[in-house]
Amino acid sequence: MIRLLAGLVGWLAAGTAVAATLLVFGDSLAAGYGLPQGTGWVHLLEQRIEKHGYDYKVINASISGETATGGRQRIGPALATHRPEIVILELGANDGLRGQPLNGIEQNLAAIIQICREQRVRVLLVGIQLPPNYGARYAQGLQAIYPTLAKRYRLPLVPFLLEGFAQRREFFQADGLHPTAEAQPLVLENVWRPLARLLRPARRAP
Repeated sequence: MIRLLAGLVGWLAAGTAVAATLLVFGDSLAAGYGLPQGTGWVHLLEQRIEKHGYDYKVINASISGETATGGRQRIGPALATHRPEIVILELGANDGLRGQPLNGIEQNLAAIIQICREQRVRVLLVGIQLPPNYGARYAQGLQAIYPTLAKRYRLPLVPFLLEGFAQRREFFQADGLHPTAEAQPLVLENVWRPLARLLRPARRAP
């Protein structure tokens, strides 16, 4: 009888366990700008997590047009509201497109990371790159920020969100900056490889 009760308690506890939260904190590249509903890589990520049995809920707190400066202001309230276990940090592209000083971009991203660390939230850092017409020196400087921060804070890194198709015009919307729906599975693969190592083991079927 004791064993039966213990088993029942364990079963009930497992059945009522609260899923951990994975917070995607980015800009239009994560918010799904210009895409049909349900086709963005964050939505595809949610589907994959569910398919593989990982016990996470995905919250997309991304805002089109967001900058690292804005993200720095928003991260504290976002953590307090959603209490995530993991944050996917994808910011900096809009700062770069506006030609903001590189040291300011790095400082703002570093501040976001530090706030997450203070809350014991793990961060997956997502790197971005600018099109070559923005000037090689500035573009290279922006690109270098991400591995620098990843090394400094010992973070897993997606080196480049659009790796593997950035030069293929057919995978971009008319503005040449935002990937099409057809490109979203490719974006997901770039994110999934380092993210999967952060996720808790998938729950086993009873």
